[in-house]
Amino acid sequence: MKHKYFYLFWLVALLPMMIMRDFTPDNELRYLSIVDEALRNGTLFAFTNQGEIYADKPPLYFWLMMIGKSILGGHYMWFYSLLSFVPALITIIVMDRWIGNESSDNSQQPVLMLMTCGLFAGLSFFIRMDMLMVMFITLSLYTFYKIYKGQNSKIDTFLFPLYVFLALFSKGPLGLLVPLVSTTLFLLYKKKINTFWKYWGWKSLIILLVCCGIWFAGVFLEGGSAYLNNLLFHQTVDRGVNSFHHKEPFYYYFFTIWYAIAPWSFLSIGLFVVALIKKKIETELEQFFSIIILSTFLMLSFISSKLDVYLLPLIPFTVFLSMLLIKKFDLRNKWIRFALALPAAIFVVVLPAIIYISRLEETAFLGTIFVFAAGGILTLTGLILLYLLYRKKDTYRAITTMSVGILLTIFVAGFSMPELNPYLGWRDLCVKAKTLARENRISDYRVYGVRRAENMDVYLGTDIKIIEKDVLTKNTLDDQIVLLPERKWKKDADLRRVVDSHVHYKVGDYTIVVF
Repeated sequence: MKHKYFYLFWLVALLPMMIMRDFTPDNELRYLSIVDEALRNGTLFAFTNQGEIYADKPPLYFWLMMIGKSILGGHYMWFYSLLSFVPALITIIVMDRWIGNESSDNSQQPVLMLMTCGLFAGLSFFIRMDMLMVMFITLSLYTFYKIYKGQNSKIDTFLFPLYVFLALFSKGPLGLLVPLVSTTLFLLYKKKINTFWKYWGWKSLIILLVCCGIWFAGVFLEGGSAYLNNLLFHQTVDRGVNSFHHKEPFYYYFFTIWYAIAPWSFLSIGLFVVALIKKKIETELEQFFSIIILSTFLMLSFISSKLDVYLLPLIPFTVFLSMLLIKKFDLRNKWIRFALALPAAIFVVVLPAIIYISRLEETAFLGTIFVFAAGGILTLTGLILLYLLYRKKDTYRAITTMSVGILLTIFVAGFSMPELNPYLGWRDLCVKAKTLARENRISDYRVYGVRRAENMDVYLGTDIKIIEKDVLTKNTLDDQIVLLPERKWKKDADLRRVVDSHVHYKVGDYTIVVF
């Protein structure tokens, strides 16, 4: 396997995060709650969250989580992180194999860049189904290209539609739309649209229809027509045309793309734009990658529902295309060096910035030895980069150095998780609440002012009740545990009076009150 040592280094760099990080309240804890409900209810296709229909996501990723929970007997961050890391690794290996001999002189750079690319790196260990979808999208497009070039085996004609379905089955319509739109536009561009049915013909249609038919039949049998309607229309047409969730303007991604690909955004986007203008996109592989990037970006911009993570499918192609194109430019070019020097300069000020914000009351929790050490590594990396760029004028070495520096930073920062977890997740909060409940022989938990608090049932092992301010201020609660954000009661005289009159404990940014 090419670059096997880099892959191992990447895994080691992420390992502290994958082992010691707490689940995030917004999505990860909700997915755990959904998995718990599915296992209790014995459902495989129609999922619920706190008893309500949850048709937002297809089943595949939940199935993998359910298998893990069933085998391991509990929720383990390291296992769920692997469900993102392994697809990310496969995506990189496929992309590296794909560009093959066309970038043999600098093939390690795109691999390292993608490993450290902001959005891609973050979603390589977070519990989300996006990376699983991206893996299947990448495999489907790679398989399409092999068929196009006549380099395919017989099984590839079956694998192509299967990969497309699995991409759809991982996250939703985007898994189908990206391969369909990009391959169609590529065939149009190459004036070979008459071969469209070679890829999307009866064989592909039958595989897609049979697989979708089994899926939808399972949904109907478990969830009925209401669930099926929600899945097929509410989560597709309504999200795409006039979204009820994450609605943003057309130009939203024109801004978010810059930090989604950071710290490589100026280099990758710059090379792509200049190559378009100067007509340096010449080979069929470069043309195909370019069409994937442009068509996916524009399609996402037209879809009403927008999130930064939706950009993930185009990031591998953007990064790898930039390293195909860089050979066509003078590496000593000032704007290429500037594209790397700008993030390097930002790296230089990271440690001073951490020292400053750690002295502020709201962010004092960042003042840990591992956060300082991680900031120091990033600052040192920035200084070395500036030296390589402006004294040695070695662009490739600068890219490698920046990547290694980022991975070392992630590795060291990961050891700060035990100290940061109380401010990032709810495990420590709920463990303390359960201890207090046991000591005081209390079985009821109440929560005020916490978003998606219902998913605390993953930790507490029982349903919790959401209460309003008036329930607290009446001070009529007896034999109950109440959890609320510290900022809520410290800025409210009525709530402050109630909390101060009872035994209470601080855990991270939250307070536990024993009534």
